Amino acid sequence: MNIDELKSVAQAIVARQKGILAADESNPTIKKRFDPIGVESTEENRRRYREILFTTEGIERYIGGVILFDETLRQSSRDGIPFAHLLSGRGIIPGIKVDKGAKALALHPGNKVTEGLDGLRDRLAEYKQLGAKFAKWRAVIEIDEQNVPSAYAIRANAHALARYAALCQEADIVPIVEPEVLMDGAHDIQRCNVITSQMLESVFSELNAHGVLYEGMLLKPNMVIPGMKCPQRTSAEEVAQASVRCLRRYVPAAVPGIVFLSGGQSAEDATDNLNAMNAMDANPPWQLSFSYGRALQAPVLTAWKGQESNVAEAQRAFSKRCQLNGLAREGIYSRAMENR
Repeated sequence: MNIDELKSVAQAIVARQKGILAADESNPTIKKRFDPIGVESTEENRRRYREILFTTEGIERYIGGVILFDETLRQSSRDGIPFAHLLSGRGIIPGIKVDKGAKALALHPGNKVTEGLDGLRDRLAEYKQLGAKFAKWRAVIEIDEQNVPSAYAIRANAHALARYAALCQEADIVPIVEPEVLMDGAHDIQRCNVITSQMLESVFSELNAHGVLYEGMLLKPNMVIPGMKCPQRTSAEEVAQASVRCLRRYVPAAVPGIVFLSGGQSAEDATDNLNAMNAMDANPPWQLSFSYGRALQAPVLTAWKGQESNVAEAQRAFSKRCQLNGLAREGIYSRAMENR
């Protein structure tokens, strides 16, 4: 394990004003994104869409890393430059999604566990050769008001995250550890806080047991936020206070950065909530940053619509979202900036 390399990569991804573009949608997921804009999910359309994102001018100021899907890591630009090399040449670190998705957890109805550990050591070696310097594994934690998640589901997912993280560091790849407590459902912010706390406590217990170097990893958690069907609405300040309080209790200060997922929030809400955290907490022990998928890409898809004539407009939309989230990293974003 090259400790210095792991540390430097992790720190570079969350350097000042920077965060992560999550462009690791599986083929079924990207189809869901393309369907509303009338674009067929062919390999070439997926390649072209990602190329539009990766070649947008100036994004290297705000994007420290990009999470790629297996197919995308093997693709190239129109000029024949492999995407990993294209990104690296712009000072953006390429990463790779390595999990195989969440499946039903046997004997625990309503709970899921993420699969993909079998063969992971060999896959990581190949991804390293293809240019990936970090990886991502997502655990999916659903909530109901009583019995989900089960205590065992939390432990099983935490254990898998730790095994994945250890394998990554063995291969000199920075692991992004993603325990996502879903926003689906009617649970309130207090219920989200309870489950997020339990999940983080279990995750770091397992990471410690597996010998994972905290300084050479990043955490990608959900924000502490009510479910989308909850009648209770919360302000950005309330989400920020609940989230940072929870993280301060359970995340070691040695972790270089926390890169929040957007989890179904609107682009504006995700930026606003991140901004509130950085505006509120002037001296957190870790960088508070972003690893957004839909919250960065939704305006791009709306502008693009699969038409080459719309590429410039789509790239302007992407550039704007990157810049606004870079400002949120400093706690100086405001909703008024959305209309400029």
